Amino acid sequence: MNREALIAAVKEQMPERRWLHTLGVMETSVMLAERFGGDAEKADLAAILHDYCKYWPVQEQAKIIRENGLPQDLLDYDKELWHSHAGAFIAHSQFGIDDEEVLDAIRYHTSGRENMTLLDKIVCLADYMEPGRDFPGVDNIRELAKTSLEQALIAGFDSTISFLLAKGKRIYPLTVLTRNDLLQQLQS
Repeated sequence: MNREALIAAVKEQMPERRWLHTLGVMETSVMLAERFGGDAEKADLAAILHDYCKYWPVQEQAKIIRENGLPQDLLDYDKELWHSHAGAFIAHSQFGIDDEEVLDAIRYHTSGRENMTLLDKIVCLADYMEPGRDFPGVDNIRELAKTSLEQALIAGFDSTISFLLAKGKRIYPLTVLTRNDLLQQLQS
């Protein structure tokens, strides 16, 4: 499927506001790839697809996770995590994306993971800081992203963890492991 057809398929899956977010993530992913020596084409592709399943019924997302060998522990945590793994599965099964690096960037854009690849970091960070994002600390994340993917991502994960703590929600363990791994990378 060519890029234009893929964009049309993604756009019809979401409300206009989320599509504008996706456009922002696409733009920001390419900018970060160029800034940090990543593959801009892969960053663009992962960004196009990163929220593909976001507005699917949660029952459908859960079914995809349950029936396709995806991490079952996701179902014990916030539903906001589910679309990333479901989306990577659909990107492969429906759109024929077979580049594991792109699929992983989609899969881990919400939680992160230990030993994130450059592409993982780019798409995850772009999702945090695209121009339409407006939350306390986003300007600091954008400033940190001028020089360090890792520092900017740590600030992003800190923001997410603080938000979840304030709401009394459970924190997905992989997010904590990701933050710790990024801190370790900076100390090495």
